[in-house]
Amino acid sequence: MTWKTIERPGFFGKNRDGAFNQYNEKYGEGNWRLRWTWKGKDISYKSACLVYEASYYKDSFTREDLWKELISKAKDVYDHQESNVNSGLDYLLQEGGSTHIQDIAIRRVVLHRGWNFEGDELIQIRSHKTYWGNNLSPGKVPFHLPELIISPHLESWWDKNSVEDYYQSNKVLEIKEK
Repeated sequence: MTWKTIERPGFFGKNRDGAFNQYNEKYGEGNWRLRWTWKGKDISYKSACLVYEASYYKDSFTREDLWKELISKAKDVYDHQESNVNSGLDYLLQEGGSTHIQDIAIRRVVLHRGWNFEGDELIQIRSHKTYWGNNLSPGKVPFHLPELIISPHLESWWDKNSVEDYYQSNKVLEIKEK
């Protein structure tokens, strides 16, 4: 079986489930998939998440004081719903109408660094209008290997060469070739 890349779909946000339903209608369930381009190959969602996480890991060294402030205040972190904490360290455990990755990446970095959340606040890492979102949302955290982001970069709410830029610009829609 071979797969053919047909587009770079970009950001889904809250419209993820609707987009997936449209792909099912147009191509048939099981006849399409999302992949990420990485070093000339396509990789799975889980692998893309690990690449994404590597930027957060590097950032935890670059801005260690910020990360230590976070763990001193937070009991955990979430993206769009407090129930995101139920995903723990598993990128495949997704609920709600949009994908949340940054909260899982942050939890995994905290674990890999040998740290623990020590605070009593459940902190949202999302809106750039908040302190934590402006510092740790994927649209603000620099991607650790920006030269591997596919050009032209897709543009939206994220900063160029950010983790979100990688995730969206390198995401491709593939369909089964007949």
